Amino acid sequence: MVTALVPVVLVGHLLVRGKESLRTIGFDLRDRWRDLGRGTAIAAVIGGAGLAFYIGAHAIGVNLTVDPSQLPDYWWRIPILIAVSAQNAVLEEVIVLGYLNHRLDQLGWSVRRATATSALLRGSYHLYQGLGGFAGNVIMGVIFTYLYRRWGRVMPLVVAHTLIDTTALIGATYLLGKVSWLPG
Repeated sequence: MVTALVPVVLVGHLLVRGKESLRTIGFDLRDRWRDLGRGTAIAAVIGGAGLAFYIGAHAIGVNLTVDPSQLPDYWWRIPILIAVSAQNAVLEEVIVLGYLNHRLDQLGWSVRRATATSALLRGSYHLYQGLGGFAGNVIMGVIFTYLYRRWGRVMPLVVAHTLIDTTALIGATYLLGKVSWLPG
């Protein structure tokens, strides 16, 4: 699990080589309470809209049924799901949001072009969820990029992504097949 974060270490190294740091993209704890508040608010809005989008896309047949938690029912299941959620959030937001947009800005790309590239990349590695998962993640990518550019920080978005994924993974674990409104 720790080795999955090696790309983030590489991003840190590349930033340091350029006389910058992970702090350059706002991956630090200097504004932890504001980041936590913003991230929680974003998670509530994006997570709620994302769930509605997932259910609607599944109903019209453009989304696959996703069962993200296949872990056995042991005491360590919830901590593992939280750790996986945090890992995915750090990877995606540091690399695809913060670092990619930072470097594309340095290359002189327009905000619109960089946003589209980041959002389409995010959507593409969610294609296993179907076209609905792709579209939903592209939309989330555009919103996250806007917020990253506005605040200059990836941390609120790491918090939001962690909360969204944690809720989805734990919710799927306990609700799939038990509630009628959730495809399973």
